[in-house]
Amino acid sequence: MIKKILGAIALSLTCATAMAAGESITLDKAPNRLNDQAALQNGAKLFINYCLNCHSATSMRYNRLRDIGLTDIQIRENLLFTGEKVGDLMTISMDRKDAAAWFGAPAPDLSVMARAKSINAGPPGGDYIYTYLRTYYRDTTKPTGWNNLAFPNAGMPHVLWDLQGPRELTTTTIHQVERDGKQVWEKVETKFGPQGYWDAKAEVLDNYRGSATESFAFKALDPRRAAAYDDKVADISNFMTWMAEPVQLKRKQIGVWVMIFLGLFLVIAWRLNASYWKHVK
Repeated sequence: MIKKILGAIALSLTCATAMAAGESITLDKAPNRLNDQAALQNGAKLFINYCLNCHSATSMRYNRLRDIGLTDIQIRENLLFTGEKVGDLMTISMDRKDAAAWFGAPAPDLSVMARAKSINAGPPGGDYIYTYLRTYYRDTTKPTGWNNLAFPNAGMPHVLWDLQGPRELTTTTIHQVERDGKQVWEKVETKFGPQGYWDAKAEVLDNYRGSATESFAFKALDPRRAAAYDDKVADISNFMTWMAEPVQLKRKQIGVWVMIFLGLFLVIAWRLNASYWKHVK
């Protein structure tokens, strides 16, 4: 388990819409759908179809999907493709050596990725996954043809690109440079097109009094398709959050009842204490 968590932390799944230089990345808030079985079922379908090819989830068995409302027949007919059994672990056939040769490192196990990211990037980990999957952009200078804002030169390509549709990325950087022997502020705007080719424009800011910053802005060329993609990514993020701790909803329900019991017990104990000591002088 420790190896799995360390491997999960090694993969930086993160994203940003705006980030000041030297500061932590701002995560987008993922919709909370942990109580929505339909969303969790859709997330499971997308996870198994798109993620469970390179990534494993060896702490999860297929039959645990019963907890989100799926029957064994539904699991067998819709989520098992290569002869697995309903009681099997979510493993993959890719060899770790092959993965290292193809991607630079073996793909980490995703069983507890959401929990690992809640420790590494701050809770909740689902926000980390949600934002990471929404910050890929085309970059022809990279071996995979893709790059990521939060994890530059990521070995993982954008496997969900066909769901998201084309879009453009504009990065704006303000920093100090040396010109004619003195330090001046320069603004550099770089635009990555939908095919990954980029163009940069620089200008000197004569009266700038701020600090060094870096910001990012995406423009979807197919807004409807991009919105549908965000919805799918939200389902994946919620499923991975659930998968990292399948009993979390039950745990929270039990916690509520425990707090109610303790509250009632406090009232009873307080009144008993008053009754015992009312005649003591």
